[in-house]
This record gives sequence, C-alpha cells and structure tokens, in this order.
Amino acid sequence: MAELGAHLTAEAAGDDRPSIFEAVAQDSLMAAVKPALLHLVKVLAESNPGRYGLLWRRFDEIYVLLDFLLQQHYLARCSASFSENFYSLKRIPTGDCKQQPLATAGLPKKQHWKSLLLLILVPYLKGKLEKLRFYRAFLAAYPFINMAWEGWFLIQQLCYILGKAQHHSPLLRLAGVRLVRLTAEDIQALEKKLAVAASSQTHSIKTQVQSAVRKALGGIAFSLSTGLSVCVFFLQFLDWWYSSENQETIKSLTALPTPPPPVHLDHGVDSALLPKLKTVCPLCRKVRVNATALSTSGFVFCYRCVYNYVKTHQRCPITGYATELQHLVKLYSPES
Repeated sequence: MAELGAHLTAEAAGDDRPSIFEAVAQDSLMAAVKPALLHLVKVLAESNPGRYGLLWRRFDEIYVLLDFLLQQHYLARCSASFSENFYSLKRIPTGDCKQQPLATAGLPKKQHWKSLLLLILVPYLKGKLEKLRFYRAFLAAYPFINMAWEGWFLIQQLCYILGKAQHHSPLLRLAGVRLVRLTAEDIQALEKKLAVAASSQTHSIKTQVQSAVRKALGGIAFSLSTGLSVCVFFLQFLDWWYSSENQETIKSLTALPTPPPPVHLDHGVDSALLPKLKTVCPLCRKVRVNATALSTSGFVFCYRCVYNYVKTHQRCPITGYATELQHLVKLYSPES
C-alpha cells in the first residue's frame, strides 16, 4: 500500500511537477488570508465605526487592489503568485519545453495577464455571487453552479494525481501555464536580480521618476508579501481559533456552572435567604432600589446592597459563586 500511494507525496526522480499536496496547500494559503483580514477589519470597524467604517464597507474593492499589487509584483519578479512562490513554485507556459525559462525571465505577456486576471477577478466575482444569495432566482441556481464549479476542480485534481493532466487547477489551464518547482538556477537568478536592482543607479530625471514609482509599488507589494509571510502561521491559528468547533470547546471549558433552582439551595451560615416576594432584595429585605443583577448567578438585589457585599466578600450572596464588581449588571424597567 505504501508503494501504491507514494506518488501522492513525492514525484519520481527528474519530475519537476509539485505534488498534489504542495499544489493544494498553496491554494489554501491565499484562501485563508482574506477571511483573516476581513475579521481584523470587522473588529476595527466595530471599535471605531467613524474611522474604519469605510474600510469595512469597501473591503472587497480594497482587498482586490492590494491583491493586484501583490500578485503583479510576484508574477513580474518570480513568475509565480505569492502563495506559489512561498512554496518554491513557479509558472511556465504550457508545452513540451526542453529547457525551462528561469523564474526571473517572467511569463509571456499573454500568459502573464491571463494569470493575473484569473488570480484576481475569479475570487472577487465568486465572492460577489455568494453575497447575492438573497435573490430568489439566484438562490435556486447557486447550489448547482457551486457544485459544478467544485466538481470541475475535483476532476482536474484527480486527473493531476493520476498523471493525466499537467494542471491541478482549471484556472492554470485557462491561463496557459503550469506549475513546476524552482531549480537551483532559479534561486541564484532571483538573488542576483535583487542584488543588481539594489546596486543600480539612474541619473535621468525620467528614469528616476519611473524608478521611484516602481520602487513605491514594489515597496507596497514587498510589505504585503513580507507581512503575509511572517503571519502565515498566525493566519492558520486564527482560522482554527474562530472555527465553530473550537469556539464550542472554549465555551464549554470557560462557562460557569448553572446555579441550582432556589428551592434546592444549600444555604450556608452567611448565605442570604431568598424572600417570597420577587421585588424584595435578599440582602436588605426591602423593596429593591436600583435593581442590579449578578451575571454570575442571575439573582437581583439593590445596587448599594450587592455592591457592598461583593466588594467585601467577592462572592454571590445566594449561590456563593466567585464574583467581582464588574459582574454587576444594572437593570432598567420599562417605566424608566
């Protein structure tokens, strides 16, 4: 069985194709970036709507612009998208090329722009279509469209695993490129290109302006790529942290025990007895003034009574649960 499935994780000697796990991993990397950034922007917008509200409302368009700069930078410099370069892969034109072009050579213009459009526009349009689910006609058709889309990718990946296709993704086939691993010559050429760019000096005003613009755009793309490279594991941690299963586990571990019904309370020596009238404070035995509840137990008292008690004893007067002053919740009646 081991020999039968070995080709899934390691290619044969001399084969430049990445394994299916490398190909799928680089796809999932960029798929995890947008939700993590969206959550960050949501937190900022909720904390300061006036300053970050526009960023939240126009997140899709801003993300597309930043993604365009990032992918354009890497396609021009490394012949690969950001996630492909992160996994040491590059794009080459489809065909039986005896000698592969170096990564620094870049893609032909046709394949370059097709790759860029498919990397940027397809995820953007797919996200917009998913937000149109409230339209009845689209709601009925979307499950079939999505099933056909995902099925197309699955069939392409199966063909790639079986060696019947050069691409693991239909988008690569539409762009006219395929993924291969970076060679030692590619890495040396990339390092040499960076060194030459850093040491080159231009004297013409026009070339200086053009160089400044290119450096500014390259700096933005480099900052994005560096930040994403450093935070890639942090993004995967966020994806795990905010998963529904993990949140349920956290809630189950941190939730306080449910207080028993009042009729079954085991009163201690210092425990307050519950009055028969619900409008009476258990501590002062008078009609409640400024009704305040303890979030740890749910029982209601006068504000002054429960404040002094919790400040002194750090527990609920009825249940004995550990309590702090921050657990006091002021209650407002409809009349007030």
